[in-house]
Amino acid sequence: MSKLNKKLLIGSLVILGLAILIGGISYSRSQPAPLDEFAQCIKDSGAIFYGAFWCPHCQNQKTMFGRSERLLPYAECSLPSGRGQTQNCIDEGIESYPTWQYPDGTRESGKISLTRLAEKTGCTLPANY
Repeated sequence: MSKLNKKLLIGSLVILGLAILIGGISYSRSQPAPLDEFAQCIKDSGAIFYGAFWCPHCQNQKTMFGRSERLLPYAECSLPSGRGQTQNCIDEGIESYPTWQYPDGTRESGKISLTRLAEKTGCTLPANY
């Protein structure tokens, strides 16, 4: 086999491998995540999760939901510069992050457990959580 043929074969195998990898990732992301229904129920309940992109506790709260994070009723309170608060959060009187506002109007700050979120929103947490 000539050097050119070997390079073409190796190049083709690399491209095929990348295509399989990208396809697998795309497929897995299109599948429902374990907490999708729970996160959607929280959103549908009227609860709001106020946070800031620079807040490590907010990031930890989001991480608890895995891929279902995208369904959370998240309201960004920080200005893009990280200095100052959005008018919505000023109007709502949000003073710390994360802050959860529940359907009954009560609020809790800090990272809230999934069990507590289920209690406050009336949403059913999957059995294995």
